[in-house]
Amino acid sequence: MEAWEHSLKRCITSPEELAGLFHVQGADLAEVVRRYPMRITPYYLGLIREPGDPIWRQCVPDPAEMHDLTQSPDPLDEERLSPVPGLIHRYPDRVVFLVSTACAVYCRFCMRKRGVGCQGMSPAPVDEAVAYIGSQPQIRDVILSGGDPLLLSDDRLEQILTALRRIPHVEIIRIGTRVPVTLPERITARLARMLKRHQPLYINTHFNHPREITEQSARACARLADAGIQLGNQSVLLKGVNDEPQVMRELMQRLLAIRVRPYYIHQMDLVRGTAHFRTRVADGIAVMAALRGHTSGLAVPHYVIDLPGGKGKVEVSSARFSADGSRLFVRNYLGEEIEYQEI
Repeated sequence: MEAWEHSLKRCITSPEELAGLFHVQGADLAEVVRRYPMRITPYYLGLIREPGDPIWRQCVPDPAEMHDLTQSPDPLDEERLSPVPGLIHRYPDRVVFLVSTACAVYCRFCMRKRGVGCQGMSPAPVDEAVAYIGSQPQIRDVILSGGDPLLLSDDRLEQILTALRRIPHVEIIRIGTRVPVTLPERITARLARMLKRHQPLYINTHFNHPREITEQSARACARLADAGIQLGNQSVLLKGVNDEPQVMRELMQRLLAIRVRPYYIHQMDLVRGTAHFRTRVADGIAVMAALRGHTSGLAVPHYVIDLPGGKGKVEVSSARFSADGSRLFVRNYLGEEIEYQEI
């Protein structure tokens, strides 16, 4: 068993374990954990300085998760857009392939909170997914997601990558992972060598706060970058975590220093159980204003909304606001004008 697998076995998964380490009432969190599982790696737990800090908010259950009943479990309509269970075909030339249902840390703001870590979610059947991709010559880009693809064993992940590489029209493969942030010991030399064999390969990771950039996470990213893998980062704008402009600026600058290119800042998806993380779009615009001109253009990502109903991503910079600022109107890649409600 490798070191990262030992770390997973030592994760905090119950409110009682958490209460033994911090001054919290485990009973207050038990109902939340029954609905939305908890898992925190020893490494990520070690980044918490005090209850309620930006790391704590991302990984420790909050009773507010149970009070949000108005938002949707699946606001992006992923299940409707799945020609094969676990394979999401929203855009013409690319698909999202859910290869895992587990993560090293169960983020409290997860877009797939309805299923990740829960018994009701299953990964896509690999043979069916690969067959579908092979039958659709317009698909040139496959994004491995989940859960976290890098929680699969090296051998299992290589089987999937090899199967995709046999499809002539698949040009690039992307992997979405938070492992460099939450379980950096998973990025082994063996894994990096294996991934290098499947270029062109892109990895988008998910740092949300400057304190997540540590010696260990920087070393994990360096190992991937040294293997020739281009690294990007997708952050989510989270209330109480990174919605202060100076925090986001520091994060973007520090990402560049570890060879990770800022790619997206996401407006919080309208996912049930996450409303307490949601910021106003105006807050995101303020964050972007603190980046442009105040730091290198390399450090300025796209600020996007993934529209409800599977309408796709749109850049906030192209939005048109109503006179009172309570609504904004955006145009998606299909040319549809869509209204998005500000809070």
